[in-house]
Amino acid sequence: MFITLEGPEGSGKSSHIAPLAEELRQRGYDVVITREPGGTPIGDEIREVILSLKNTDMHATTEILLFQAGRAQHVHQLIIPSLEAGKIVLCDRYADSTLAYQGYGHQTDLGKLSQMIEFATGGLQPDLTLLLDVDVSVGLSRRSSAEDDSWNRLDAKAKDFHQRVRDGYHRMVSQQPERWVVIDAGQPLEKVQADILAVVLGKLAQQIK
Repeated sequence: MFITLEGPEGSGKSSHIAPLAEELRQRGYDVVITREPGGTPIGDEIREVILSLKNTDMHATTEILLFQAGRAQHVHQLIIPSLEAGKIVLCDRYADSTLAYQGYGHQTDLGKLSQMIEFATGGLQPDLTLLLDVDVSVGLSRRSSAEDDSWNRLDAKAKDFHQRVRDGYHRMVSQQPERWVVIDAGQPLEKVQADILAVVLGKLAQQIK
């Protein structure tokens, strides 16, 4: 099963994915954790270019193409082989992030973006996508106060960009409600983790039936 975690900045995806994987492993599932951009050695090199604060003059089209290049490598080198081996793949961001950030955020043509995503992924879609939803101001405050050095070029975009991203996510949820589940990421950490686990276990139970 292919499960993705999406959300605006500061929604806690990276914090929640490891505990989720551990809970699933304790239940006997074989789990792979990965992320975008990244997930492979080539993808990690592309990630450095995309997120570096040195590249503030990067054109939106360049950003889009770099994301798709890394994604193509990720899908074919890691995700598909893992799924074919019967593993659960948990991915911190995937193609929906391109639609949210480069589509709604940068206001790029969604039709053209969808065609590029289709080409890069071969049409591979998640079985389940969790939207960890949080108010934009809260999320950016979390990111700016983080104790690590993870603040990046996309974090540094204006607040109205991040609001368009969040609104875009909600539009995608309304368009494919059968794939998406919205989790209130403004709740206490333990409650968010419990909600995520309940949704994932419910989806796995449906698959067994």
